[in-house]
Amino acid sequence: MNLAATAEASALSADRLKLTEIFLSLQGEARSIGWPTVFVRLTGCPLRCQYCDTAYAFHGGQWWDVDSILAEVASHGARHVCVTGGEPLAQKRCVGLLTRLCDAGYEVSLETSGALDISDVDTRVSRIVDIKTPGSNEVHRNLWSNLELLTPHDQVKFVICSHDDYEWAKGVVAEHRLHERCDVLFSPSFTQIAPRELADLIVADRLPVRFQLQLHKVLWNDEPGR
Repeated sequence: MNLAATAEASALSADRLKLTEIFLSLQGEARSIGWPTVFVRLTGCPLRCQYCDTAYAFHGGQWWDVDSILAEVASHGARHVCVTGGEPLAQKRCVGLLTRLCDAGYEVSLETSGALDISDVDTRVSRIVDIKTPGSNEVHRNLWSNLELLTPHDQVKFVICSHDDYEWAKGVVAEHRLHERCDVLFSPSFTQIAPRELADLIVADRLPVRFQLQLHKVLWNDEPGR
């Protein structure tokens, strides 16, 4: 076994996760939008959504032990922490990190694709489940059993790429009565559907969902670490 493989095996055997970055910014979406938030971005994702704006997190990264992650989070002095990716649940130790963050007293959210089981995630975490629309090119990856696990503390998000996506998402909301389970967020995919068009559709249909724009894109475009 070469040195790189030995180091990888050692990291996997320890209480570590592979991270792309940890940074302080404003939460750009979901229920805690606008709050200063520490983002813990884990490396790796099994999905390839056509609109992904964090492809730089697919590969690379550095191994961090959980205590070092907690120390870095604490150094930023914010109450809100968001664990994101990539797809954070692709790393099994993510679940333990989430619990440790909750135990430390943070308001913790998890941004997950909805393709992986959320049942083991600490119920103190607000799970933001991104239901993939046909326009994402990953609709077949949705793990529909996750919807039965949602509570009022959780959120679901649809990234809408077209009018067809909107109609599909509207049908999913109605079929599963998602608005009775948790907050439902509709967000336009930048460059694919005009925000005003999506807003007008929601208003016209009196849809029981929250329209959202990604605040970080408005402020900083797709600049990493912002």
